[in-house]
Order: sequence, then C-alpha cells, then structure tokens
Amino acid sequence: MLNDTFFFSAPQLKRDPLDSGNTLRMRRPVGLTLLAAFFVFGALMAFLAFLGLLLSGGFLERIWRLNPDAHRALAELGAWGMLLMAAVAIACALAAIGLWIQAQWGRRLAVGILAINLLGDVINAVTRGDLRTLIGIPIGGAMIFYLLRTRTPAQFEVRSPAV
Repeated sequence: MLNDTFFFSAPQLKRDPLDSGNTLRMRRPVGLTLLAAFFVFGALMAFLAFLGLLLSGGFLERIWRLNPDAHRALAELGAWGMLLMAAVAIACALAAIGLWIQAQWGRRLAVGILAINLLGDVINAVTRGDLRTLIGIPIGGAMIFYLLRTRTPAQFEVRSPAV
C-alpha cells in the first residue's frame, strides 16, 4: 500500500546541473511520472488510429475491432478524421513532454486535453446514451484535480529569489 506522504509528498528542490543557477527544479513526483506515461500512451494510441485510417484495409485494420463505432465515425470524416487523430497524437505527446520536464505549459496543456476529453465523455453519455463513457469522468476529474491542486503547480519552474 502506498503511503500518502510518499505519493503526495511535499516538493523537494533540486538544482539542474546544466542550468545557469537561476532556476530550481523539484524532484519529479510519482503522480507526474504516471501522468506523463498516460499521455505517452494516449499519443501512441492516437497515432495508431491515425495510421489505421491512413492505411485503411491494411495490416492495422484489426485494431478497429476494439471500437468499430469510432472507426466508422472517423472514416466518415475522411481526411478530417486523420487530421483529428494526428492532432490528438501531437497534443498528447507535447503534454507528456511538458509534464516530464515539469514545464508550466505542459501542465496547462494536460489540463486542457483532460477537460476536453471529460466534456466529450459527458456529451457521449447524454447524446448517444453510451454509459461506458461515464467511467472517464471520475478518472479525468481526478487527474485534473491532481494537476490543479495547490501543491502541484509548485512542481513546475520555481524561480529563485535572485531572479
């Protein structure tokens, strides 16, 4: 069982040896590492969907057995569906990088992506009656809460008083 003080530990300052000395970085908490991994996975899956649409009928055709409704909807969009999946892959990859290097823009991008996904889950549950999407609401909400809670922003780009 994870100890709460380990998972939600207070920030610990660490100097970047390649930095000019004006910036102090926090040691990356486990939560940020897990979120970065989550966004890497999202980027890979969106890129796989992009390739599946681009190479329709090819060796990736079997991936659509997991979600044939998504395949149908994205295929109907044509090139726009491919562009959407490429944009999602790039956004998730950038969020993963930003969270990994603990950049403020990465945290903001991650919150934005999660908020859009949360909104999509609610819309799908209401308009399509797809209750499976409701599982994403507490999960996405918990991730957003983690990124917005008081201590988390302190993990990103802390400036020393000398600046």
